[in-house]
Amino acid sequence: MTEEQFKRITVNDIAGMDISKYTIVDIREPDEVLTGKIENSVNMPFSCFYSELGKIPKDKPVLVYCRTGELSEEIADILADRGYDVTNLDGGFQAYKAQKTSHKIISETVLIDAQNLKCPGPVVKVADSLRNKPAGTKAVVKATEEAFYSDIRSWCERTGNRLDSIKIENGIITAEITKVVNAGINDNKIRQHEKTFVIFSGDLDKTIAAFIMANGAAAMGRNVTMFFTFWGLNVLRKPKKSKIKKKLTEKLFGLMMPKGSKKLGLSRMNMGGMGAGMIRSVMKKNGIHSLEKLMEDAVSHGVRLIACQMSMDIMGLHREELIDGIELGGVTTFLASCERSDMSLFI
Repeated sequence: MTEEQFKRITVNDIAGMDISKYTIVDIREPDEVLTGKIENSVNMPFSCFYSELGKIPKDKPVLVYCRTGELSEEIADILADRGYDVTNLDGGFQAYKAQKTSHKIISETVLIDAQNLKCPGPVVKVADSLRNKPAGTKAVVKATEEAFYSDIRSWCERTGNRLDSIKIENGIITAEITKVVNAGINDNKIRQHEKTFVIFSGDLDKTIAAFIMANGAAAMGRNVTMFFTFWGLNVLRKPKKSKIKKKLTEKLFGLMMPKGSKKLGLSRMNMGGMGAGMIRSVMKKNGIHSLEKLMEDAVSHGVRLIACQMSMDIMGLHREELIDGIELGGVTTFLASCERSDMSLFI
């Protein structure tokens, strides 16, 4: 028995699909079509299908169906042999109509209030709200951050979900989204376009920027790796002193370096720590998550935090001094992540 060259879907799958991207071919006879059809489908009766075959374009995938899904299997096989990207509707129009009649096709609407959240908060909330929902779920999102108008468009485009509409009224952005089957956030096993960040600097502002981008990438369903080396290791230090026996040089390094994320200074205008305090105060007033909250969100969304073992040895840091959930790795771990990524940033 040869392996099928065509794909299969069920009527449940159609609920979340953007079928406008398909050429939909109905091979039932004209009298059967009178009982109803799938929207935008083209009727090519089986009785004269071979003479009409050349009219089916190859520039986009083909979805073929019949009354029960059996005859269309033969047609799907023929089309696949001729180089078409073809999918058969299992159960055919009979199953499709039954689902429509019984209202079993998913029509749940989720209301997502992302107002007053700052980047990447709105997009992260959308991703979290839809992650465990079935395909076909509708979402109505309200946000007030102006950048969300562009961000949600990009998020839908890159994750495969459908942006049905978006508008701005009285400073409130309202976006209507349909979760699409096999979109990036639907299946954590289907992840592409990984991102890798090297955190070399131990500056507060640069670290905040890195975690904002990491959380945004995670919300798009991407695997994210953050590799901390040299001064960036200070971001991962525990704020409290650990009872570890150290050499003199290790102790000196420990005394000179900031102990944890709350002790980081700015790359410019730090003014003995006053600048860092001002930045944190402004972030809080504007509803922007603190660095610590951004780190917590990153871990909860599966971002890998890797500490460079070699840098730890040079700077006299021990695993016991790092916060929980940190992996240790070397240059090969870093390079492997880069090779899987389509974007690597050195910060």
